[in-house]
Amino acid sequence: MIPSAQERTDPGFTTAEHTAMTAALDAAARGVRGANPVVGAALLHQDGRILHTGHHSGAGTLHAEADALRKAKDAGTDLADVTMVITLEPCNHTGRTGPCTGAILDAGIDSVIFAVHDGTEAASGGGAFLADHGVSMRHGLLAEQAADLNDRWFTAQSQNRPFVTLKIAQSLDGRVAAPDGTSQWITGPSAREAGHEIRARVDAILVGGGTARVDNPTLTARDAQGNPRDHQPLRAVMSRTPVAHDARVRRGVVASAHNGEIDGRFVWLNTHDPAQALARLAALGVTHVLVEGGPTVSAAFLAANLVDELWLYQAPMILGDGKAALAPLPTQTLADAARWRSDPVAGPSVRTLGNDVAWHLRPAAVSVSK
Repeated sequence: MIPSAQERTDPGFTTAEHTAMTAALDAAARGVRGANPVVGAALLHQDGRILHTGHHSGAGTLHAEADALRKAKDAGTDLADVTMVITLEPCNHTGRTGPCTGAILDAGIDSVIFAVHDGTEAASGGGAFLADHGVSMRHGLLAEQAADLNDRWFTAQSQNRPFVTLKIAQSLDGRVAAPDGTSQWITGPSAREAGHEIRARVDAILVGGGTARVDNPTLTARDAQGNPRDHQPLRAVMSRTPVAHDARVRRGVVASAHNGEIDGRFVWLNTHDPAQALARLAALGVTHVLVEGGPTVSAAFLAANLVDELWLYQAPMILGDGKAALAPLPTQTLADAARWRSDPVAGPSVRTLGNDVAWHLRPAAVSVSK
C-alpha cells in the first residue's frame, strides 16, 4: 500500500516529462488533504508543451485526470500525440466519481506516465488495466516527491484508519482558555470561519468528554452568517463518561427547526484510546476525522502518532496561567520531540486570518519506505 523503494527510480525520462511531472505536483498542492490523496495531472504534447493541468479538490469532485481532460474539452484541445502525466496511478474503481482509467480511454490518451502506484484495495490496478487496453504505461518519474506528498495518507490507508486532522486554536503562549475557564473566543471570525470550512469537508468531528461537558458545543458546520452548511459531519465524543441526553452535540442542525428533534448524526465513543476510537469510526464509514480537542484528547492523538495534518490557529493575546492547548506529552528530551514541517497543500502554509495566524503542518517524519 505504501510506495516501495523499487518505485523510487527516475529512469530515462525526458526533460519535458520531468517538467510536466513537476507541474502535476504543483497542481496537486492546490487540493485539500483528507479522505483522498492529493493528486495532480498534466497533459504533455509531444512537442514539449504542457497543454493543461488538473487536480483533485476533495471528496466528490473531479479527480485530477478528469479535471485536466475537462479543461482540454472546454478549450477544444486536440489530444492527439499527448501524454498524460500523473502524480499517482489512475484509479480503476467507481466511487463518487467514475474511474479515471475509463476517462483516459474515452479521451483517446494512448500514453501515460505516473509517479507511484496506488496500492489501496479499492483503487489499485489502474496501470495494468490501461496497459491491457493498449495504453503505453511508464512509472517512477519523481516518485520520491510524489510519495512524500501523500506520505501520511498512505500511512492511514496502510493502518486501515481514517485520515486525521487536528485543529488547535490558541493564544500566543499556547493557552486555549483563560484562568477562569473562559475560551470563547480566542481566535477571531476569520479563523473560526476557516475552521468551519474544514468541518464542512470531513466525515466526523471528534472531541473529548471534558470539552463536551464544559463547552457544550454543537459541532456543526456553519457559514460566516451562522447558517448550517449543506454537509454536516458525524459528531463524536470520545469519553468513558456517557454524554448528557440534553447535550447540544447530540442534536445537530435540525434541533431548532424541528422542536429539538435529533438528527442521528452523533456517536459516543466509549474509550480513551485514539486507535479504538478511529476503528469505531472507520466501521461507521468515516474516512476523514477532525479532532478539535480538548487538550487531553489532542495530546492522546499526538502521543499515538495518529495526527496526519495539523491546523494551528494562533491569536495575538497572552493569557498567562490559563489552560494549556495540550496535556503533558511523554517527551523527556529534545531529541525525542515530535517534529513537524510546513505543509503548502491548500495554499500557503502560513497565512494571516484577520488578526490571527494560521499554520498548516504535517509530521516531519516521512513514513514511506526509503
